Amino acid sequence: MRAIWASLLLATATPATAQEAAPAAPTPPRVSVSGGIVEGRAEADRIFFRGIPFAAPPLGANRWREPQPVVEWTGIRTTTARAPACLQNDYGWNRADHVFASEDCLTLDVGTPALTGKRPVIVWIHGGSNRAGSAGDMALSSIGKRGVVVVALQYRLGIFGFLPHRALAAEADGNSGNYGLMDQIAALRWVRDNIAKFGGDPDNVTIAGESAGSQDVSLLLASPLARGLFAKAAMESGTPGFGLPWRPLKEAFRIGDQLDVLLGTRGSAALRTASPAALLAADLKLHDAKLTADDYLYLRTTIDGAVLPDTPDRLFVTAPKRPVLLGSNMLELDLPGGRAARDGFVDLSFGSNAEGARTFYRLDDPDPLPHPRLGTRDQQIATDATFRCPTGALATLLASRNWPVWRYEFDLARDGGAGPTTHAAEIDYIFNDRRAGPVWMQDYWVAFATTGDPNGDGRPAWARSAKGKPANILFDARGATPRDGDIRPEICRLQGSL
Repeated sequence: MRAIWASLLLATATPATAQEAAPAAPTPPRVSVSGGIVEGRAEADRIFFRGIPFAAPPLGANRWREPQPVVEWTGIRTTTARAPACLQNDYGWNRADHVFASEDCLTLDVGTPALTGKRPVIVWIHGGSNRAGSAGDMALSSIGKRGVVVVALQYRLGIFGFLPHRALAAEADGNSGNYGLMDQIAALRWVRDNIAKFGGDPDNVTIAGESAGSQDVSLLLASPLARGLFAKAAMESGTPGFGLPWRPLKEAFRIGDQLDVLLGTRGSAALRTASPAALLAADLKLHDAKLTADDYLYLRTTIDGAVLPDTPDRLFVTAPKRPVLLGSNMLELDLPGGRAARDGFVDLSFGSNAEGARTFYRLDDPDPLPHPRLGTRDQQIATDATFRCPTGALATLLASRNWPVWRYEFDLARDGGAGPTTHAAEIDYIFNDRRAGPVWMQDYWVAFATTGDPNGDGRPAWARSAKGKPANILFDARGATPRDGDIRPEICRLQGSL
């Protein structure tokens, strides 16, 4: 009898014991942010949140308005999947973002080592000529394993983000044109208000970007609306206007006038009811008469009166001094508009010194063989006028006003091979695990984001540029080589100041 009772007790106890022993499923990471609660994904070394809204959808009445407060949601919002890019035309190189895109796109991603602590924050602003691109997988990049919180934001692009229009200006105290920059500022406000809950330090934020994203970083450095929202800036291959003359708002309105002709609209109400497809199609036909190619339509800086109440060079006079790291690649891009646009591009880029530039490049002679590192003559013109010289001009301007400035030049192939570099090739070397010879460029960027100085840990010293004493460092297959002086000063002095 006792054996029977023992067997019964064992039988009834076994399921309960097994149930108690089963490990409980881990609770996904959750954070209460502006708008509600978001749920992310935890991995072995980091926690990720993707597609967090930082503003209301820019739809209907919110199209071409400054970003509005985020719409609150109920319950828990799952933020584990990549969010759609902002609407954009298909230019070939951006096809994946074009296919997966939406006008409702004002979101950001966060990658963090932990939800506790007080770590430096890097906010990434993507490139793409201000007309394409997305946050991509930047928040997942390996630099996030180095004790920093990475935020990657999205902003309205092309006609949706940078359209100057008279009717829109009439609604907004006469200002119009830089809605994408307004989105970036709204995202930085979100970071200020929420990043501490992700283990980040809101007082130690570095804004960083490449190409158009780098240009936008430089414009945020100048803008009074962005003051107090970040502490440092890192710029890769992009400066205010890319060496092009500023676009006054009265001139910029001609772009909106073209849209009215194309769509038969005359006011903001009609524009806001236009279909996204019609707007994207019209965007391909808009033109800036000053440019040799409309690839740069949204890169020529519009002085909109709101984000930029004056030209950037003047705004830098009163802007607070912040540490800046900036540079460009040995070879970037081809001439916008190709060979046929060469003369017009040289005139536009060098102004009254255009004849001196023609002499420097020997444009009356047959094309020489390409330089193994600098590329063809046309590539040299494009890289000098659009990237190298404007970068030097900005470094000189800021250093002359006692800003802490560190300048670099990058010369490594995208695949690590022996060929010349290209536009954007440096991104993997900085944010992922590719090494420049014996040097990790990532070490410099992490140090800069942490302390405001890229030096330390026995790396080759990176000299700070000072007034009258320009300096830079070259990253190539040999590693990091400190250098004194400007880069290609013979041609860059012909382009002049910012």
